[in-house]
Amino acid sequence: MDVGSARFSELFGSFPTPIAIVTAMDGEGQPFGFTSNAVCAVSAADPSLLISVGKGSRTLPAIMSSQAFAVNFLATSGQVASQVFASKATDKFANTQWRPSAVAQGAPLLVDIALSYAECKVENAIEVGDHWLFIARVEGTAVFPREPLLYRRGDYGFWSPQNIDAAELSAVR
Repeated sequence: MDVGSARFSELFGSFPTPIAIVTAMDGEGQPFGFTSNAVCAVSAADPSLLISVGKGSRTLPAIMSSQAFAVNFLATSGQVASQVFASKATDKFANTQWRPSAVAQGAPLLVDIALSYAECKVENAIEVGDHWLFIARVEGTAVFPREPLLYRRGDYGFWSPQNIDAAELSAVR
């Protein structure tokens, strides 16, 4: 079967993913950001992660020039911000409180709606198709006691763990 973009999207839409807002500060002190579910841990031994940024993203030049960004993994309270940052709005930060990262060149940290965040410095950039992949060293983090926002097949959801005891798990196997 030929795997076109629709089939590829169906594949990756079939399972829930965490939602993040990737942010960066440009050289003039202007904040930029976009909603992403393309974030991947690379190494725990040398704390690093990978993000994918579309070539048409208005945030791309800020990441390229600052060589730094923040990944704000969203809590359930971040759903509206997720939608705003996924849009083409000109002032995505108008209704979002943030503070500048001390280690990621001022990249906005969305502490009020974040489940956690990673402050990152770019180590490598790779051009792939219509995207840039950035591998970055994680220089700072914070984790908050909130529930994660998830996304699957165009709908938002939240984590609701099922506490299955060992006997039930054995029966399932």
